[in-house]
Amino acid sequence: MAVNIMEQLFIKFITNQATSHEIDALTEWLEANTANQKVFNDFVKINYTVDYALHTFDLDAAKKKLLQTIKQERSMFFKSRVQSYLKYAAVLLVFISAFYLYQKNGGLVADDPVLLNEKEQLITLQSDNGSIQVINPDNIKNVTDKSGKIIGKQDKNKIVYSGEIDEQHLLYNTINVPNGKRFELILSDGTNVHLNSGTSLRYPVRFIKGENRQVFLDGEAFFDVTKDPRHPFLVSSADMNVKVLGTKFNVTSYVKDAKTSAVLVEGKVAASDHLNKEEVILKPGNRAYFGDKQLSVEPVDVRKYVAWVSGELMFIDDSFGVITNKLERKFNVDIVNKYVELNNIVVTATFKGENIEQVLKTFQTYKDFNYTIKNKLVTITKP
Repeated sequence: MAVNIMEQLFIKFITNQATSHEIDALTEWLEANTANQKVFNDFVKINYTVDYALHTFDLDAAKKKLLQTIKQERSMFFKSRVQSYLKYAAVLLVFISAFYLYQKNGGLVADDPVLLNEKEQLITLQSDNGSIQVINPDNIKNVTDKSGKIIGKQDKNKIVYSGEIDEQHLLYNTINVPNGKRFELILSDGTNVHLNSGTSLRYPVRFIKGENRQVFLDGEAFFDVTKDPRHPFLVSSADMNVKVLGTKFNVTSYVKDAKTSAVLVEGKVAASDHLNKEEVILKPGNRAYFGDKQLSVEPVDVRKYVAWVSGELMFIDDSFGVITNKLERKFNVDIVNKYVELNNIVVTATFKGENIEQVLKTFQTYKDFNYTIKNKLVTITKP
């Protein structure tokens, strides 16, 4: 395989995004010879190692253990291969992340890496040249480009990009926020972006004079856009574009939800779909959504669409089937509902600070059901 293709596979594997076929290919490539293993080791050292972690553990030994685990799992658990793959990346992530993950609301502690959950994922920042760094939410440090030039500053759970960067062409960064986490960006024009769990945003390090301010969203984000009539702000997602001059709005575009929507809080936006090229103008309190191959507009209570920015989960007349997707992203769990009738209940409730078990107990007051939680898997059954 070409090196650039393998690097893409490394990234997907280490961030828990590789398919079973891709992991098969990577496994065979690693087992082929020690030279391939060295390429993998070097890539991880350059792109994924936490700055102060290198001198505290043997990274090469960690990779060796990873390779042994892959080989053992492939031979012993063939029938459950897909499930087993979920922990391959975690074998490595235990070593590079346990140094700075700490306990929050019943979470993990930094001095006890054994407690690190298999499916714990990390926030990553990918540069225009493809290099990736792990974002430690405890850090306060400068963000640099491939040449070492400072382009912004990380202040814990937020990155603020400099408006003084002198670039003549667009260079993009991509922030990936896994389930169970949120993040904030201040773009070079001052636009404030809150990123919800399970979200990826591709955006220019600096916007260029004379061109639209365009970003690309997969997931959910709340935008507070800096006004600049000469440079419209454009959010592109799977099914819809949202064009604004300066306003506050929320865009949701999760593939699993199979529906893209934009909710306007303040100002004025134009939303258009990719399929029919239809455009609608939104007023505050309106929601544009793309479903059943068409673009529609409806008045909504905007609170439930933006509550997540302040850490809340708000449901207003939402079906349990829709709610489970949000719970999976919020709490970084997988939910298997074997009680189909439960999907028909309609819930109105607000949560802030509760854990997944407390939320489920609240839902039991609407309709009785049983559940178990094991290794981040929530299984719901009929009572």
